[in-house]
Amino acid sequence: MTGSTPEPTLGQQPAVTPGTARRNAPPHRQRPRIAVVSLSQGTRPDDLRQGLASVLAQQDVELDVVCVGNGWEPAGLPDGVRALALPENVGIPAGRNAGAEVVDGDHVFFLDDDASIPSPTFLRDAVALLDRDPSVGLVQPRVVDPTGSANPRRWVPRIRKGSATDSSPVFSVWEGAVLLPMDVYRAVGGWGAPYFYAHEGIELAWRVWDAGRRAWYAGDLVAHHPAIDPARHAEYIRLNARNRVFLARRNLPLALRPLYVGSWAAIQVARWWRHPLRLRTWFAGLREGWTADCGPSRPMGWLTIARMTLAGRPPVV
Repeated sequence: MTGSTPEPTLGQQPAVTPGTARRNAPPHRQRPRIAVVSLSQGTRPDDLRQGLASVLAQQDVELDVVCVGNGWEPAGLPDGVRALALPENVGIPAGRNAGAEVVDGDHVFFLDDDASIPSPTFLRDAVALLDRDPSVGLVQPRVVDPTGSANPRRWVPRIRKGSATDSSPVFSVWEGAVLLPMDVYRAVGGWGAPYFYAHEGIELAWRVWDAGRRAWYAGDLVAHHPAIDPARHAEYIRLNARNRVFLARRNLPLALRPLYVGSWAAIQVARWWRHPLRLRTWFAGLREGWTADCGPSRPMGWLTIARMTLAGRPPVV
């Protein structure tokens, strides 16, 4: 395990960590084999086309690319991209999982239909990062709005944001462009389907840590995405609250669940005490989270909690 190894400072590449070679790690290849899953509801055809083109332009890699139509039958796809039509919208994480079941590769890359990767060596460079340090089990790039608009701070998934170009271990991810070794993706059980939308990236990062690896924010790799705020409508607020509880119930030991949920309740009250209608919706979602079916629970081990704490983020906030 990597718990006793000092974490690199911001801006550094992850240092190679002795004793972390994965048991089923993919073989080193001159041309890495990468499975690519692009999820779409068919509502952004121009963005989807641009994202797929950026994938197909990747150099020195072998690709197996699928476009998953979430309640939509993909049409007009470029050569080299297969279609998988789901008869109904099963949610973002379940749609990604469905795509991952029909592609093959040593690594799997998930790209949302409104994101793209501007560098033609992005995938090769991300795989090289994983090859240099097998303790890293997930890579999220820096996200940039290509029009020059201000980039939201939430795209840097850490409490102390620092410079967006600084790299570091992280404990949640922006889900729009994520690369994992396929053996790690399988070991963590994929994306959490019950979330439908929101917070599935936190669980994925937590489970990567629980698998003995680290989730890594790579400030030197870039993905493009428009800087649009998620709508703060009632459905968003409800799912945000419900899924906080789902996270605790699915991933934390019993003793930590009320601490995690309670800390986020306090944060939301501090943020929204002037907005009682938002808080009412949020607390209704919180109640739903305790009563609704959240799927199977797989609490992380206390050693994982210690590793996360030593790395700067105990899973209580």
